[in-house]
Amino acid sequence: MGNADERALTVALGSDDLYGAAKAAFEHLERKGLNVVPLGALLTGELYSWVDVAVQVARMVQSGKAAFGVLICYTGTGVCMVANKFKGVRAALCNDAKSAECARLWNDANVLSMSGRLVTEELAKEILDAWLSVNEPDPSEGENIAKLKQLDERIID
Repeated sequence: MGNADERALTVALGSDDLYGAAKAAFEHLERKGLNVVPLGALLTGELYSWVDVAVQVARMVQSGKAAFGVLICYTGTGVCMVANKFKGVRAALCNDAKSAECARLWNDANVLSMSGRLVTEELAKEILDAWLSVNEPDPSEGENIAKLKQLDERIID
C-alpha cells in the first residue's frame, strides 16, 4: 500500500461464505471509491473459517492497513467476538442502519459486523451508508470512548 491517503480509503472486507450481503457490500464500497480488500470466502470463492477471516480483518485494522473493517458470518456474532480480541479493534454487530450509525458515533467502532442470514443485499448497502455517514465520534462521548480505549491496556479477569 502507498501513502496515508490510500490507507484512509482502504477497507478490509471479510466473510466466511458468499452471502448476498457480502457481495453487495463489496460492490457498494467499491462504487463509493474505496479500496476494498476481499478476505475469506470473498477471496477464495469457497467456505472459509469465520475465526480466520475475523483475525485477518482485525489485524488489518489493528495495524492501520485498513481504515475500517467489515465482517460477515451467519449471525455476525462469531466474527464480532473474534475481532474484539484484538487491541485497538472495536467491532460492533449491526444488522440495521441506526445501530451502525450509533456504533460509529457513540462507540468509535472501527469494525462493522453483519449477519449473512439476516441482512439482505439492500439492507447491507443501507447499513454501510449509515456507517460511512459518520466522520468522527460525537464529542460528548469522548470520555466514554477514552475509557473504552483504556480497557485495551488492561486484562480483565
